[in-house]
Amino acid sequence: MSTRTQIFQVSTLYGAATLAAALDAGQFGPGHDSRRVLLVSNNAEIPETALRLEEMRGYGDIAARFDSVVDWNEAISPHHPSGWGPRSEETELWQRAFRLAWGIAPGEPVDLAVESIQVNPARALAAIFSESAVHVYADGLMSYGPTRNKVPRSIACRIQRVLHLDLVNGLKPLLLAESGVEPELVPDDAFRKVLGEIARAADGDRRLAAVEAEAPTAVLLGQYLAALGILTPEEEEDLHLRMLRGAARAGHTSILFKPHPTAPARYSRALDDAAAAEGVRLTTLDSPLLAETLYERCAPSLVVGCFSTAMFTAAVYYGIPVARVGTRLVLDRITPYENSNRIPLTIVDHLVPDLDEQGGEPVGALPATAPDTLGPLVRTIGYCMQSGLHPALRPEAEAWLRAHLDAGTQHYFKRRRLQRLTLPGGGPRGAAVRLRRTVRRTRSSLGL
Repeated sequence: MSTRTQIFQVSTLYGAATLAAALDAGQFGPGHDSRRVLLVSNNAEIPETALRLEEMRGYGDIAARFDSVVDWNEAISPHHPSGWGPRSEETELWQRAFRLAWGIAPGEPVDLAVESIQVNPARALAAIFSESAVHVYADGLMSYGPTRNKVPRSIACRIQRVLHLDLVNGLKPLLLAESGVEPELVPDDAFRKVLGEIARAADGDRRLAAVEAEAPTAVLLGQYLAALGILTPEEEEDLHLRMLRGAARAGHTSILFKPHPTAPARYSRALDDAAAAEGVRLTTLDSPLLAETLYERCAPSLVVGCFSTAMFTAAVYYGIPVARVGTRLVLDRITPYENSNRIPLTIVDHLVPDLDEQGGEPVGALPATAPDTLGPLVRTIGYCMQSGLHPALRPEAEAWLRAHLDAGTQHYFKRRRLQRLTLPGGGPRGAAVRLRRTVRRTRSSLGL
């Protein structure tokens, strides 16, 4: 009989795979004394029209690790998972309702494992189960950036750790560091084993079998930047065309395009025309597969993307060379400055070779360990993004900007942000503000 219930909230198969690896590695204790509930949330803007997590190849093997599965969208219907949270006076009633619906006895301890604690549904769960210990797991490169929104102290004091993959060896996550939460690595071998398990679950997928027969040597990762309003549809289409032409220049004659699951299907015709012009064979695969399944089953020799976490999975867990396209454009476009995608973009821009600049030369492997230049850059940008959460980073940020801000690094920063924070590089306005503050402090010390 279980002595406690563990609730694991997921919205993506990649995140579920991260949790499965942590479970397999014993990071949530032995399973015999806990009841484990998988809480599935579909956070798409229109969940009814989006691909459901249970439709993804490999989901069944992940779900088998849990004692039961609960649909969060159904539990809070007709509310949307991203927009709904309980009013403070209702949290106890909601907890009673969920305990009754999910078979959790009154008074039985509950632990939570959630993603994106800054927003719903994770924040709603933490508020409802107000006595529970909270474990945050990081779904990708955003863990290296600062927390998006300030987490209430009533929740922050209960967060035990940040579980994350070692996607950038040697770089420490900033996520929840302001609350003193320590990061904890999910073992590489455990995650790689889960990815292999997911890939085997794709046996019988006819579209994957056709792709394997084509033996693509390059995989292009589509994203959904137009749907987010970051690029226009035409600009995003051009991004994918640049990926294809760059792969062709590098000598790849069999290329696979993997659209993002939530992106609109509007690119295949333009890509087909470009492939014909380049004399390469193109396959577009929109099966419900993780990109990592393609790495496992097709063993490509190049993966191209803009700033997808799947690029680093390819490099770190499969040793596949990766290249980027369009990162600088997206860095310039994303708003506001504290947008959580800024750090993944920075990491990719700093570490991954630009395919347009390769000129057909082979792309080499990423360094096994992050260079010494990356950590200070990430912390400086992190301070500029969330200065209120990380005031202790200001001296380092000032020193870095004085020493390194130039034409080669200016694209990581916005002058207006530097001005507002009165940091080096902010221009005359920043200098004037600093001077006025110095004058005020001097006058105050003199009693004037």
